[in-house]
Amino acid sequence: MKLVTKRQARVGDLIKQTIAELVQRKVKDPRVDGVTITGVDVSVDLRVGHVFYCVLDPDRQQQAQQGLTSAAGFLRRELSRELRIKHIPELSFIYDESFDYGSKIDEILEKLEKDEKSDS
Repeated sequence: MKLVTKRQARVGDLIKQTIAELVQRKVKDPRVDGVTITGVDVSVDLRVGHVFYCVLDPDRQQQAQQGLTSAAGFLRRELSRELRIKHIPELSFIYDESFDYGSKIDEILEKLEKDEKSDS
């Protein structure tokens, strides 16, 4: 289990909000359309940030990854303008699979419900 300090959590939340806003408003790359930033984990020294994201269409995950990786420098520069912290973390983007997992569970439950109704 990973321990997270209050400062890490605060900085992570602040970076998450700022990046989500930047991706929606300022990143012009069409590959990042429909991307939702779901969380940010920062290292203890705040020099590395793992940005978790999801997309509505899982088939576009690879394109979104390329778009976000391409925009990382821009996002980091904008973070340095917006946030007042000593070090702006290096950003890496990681696809958040928890939403896909949740969708699969929903599909299974719906199928079970339909099967149950057809049996009765």
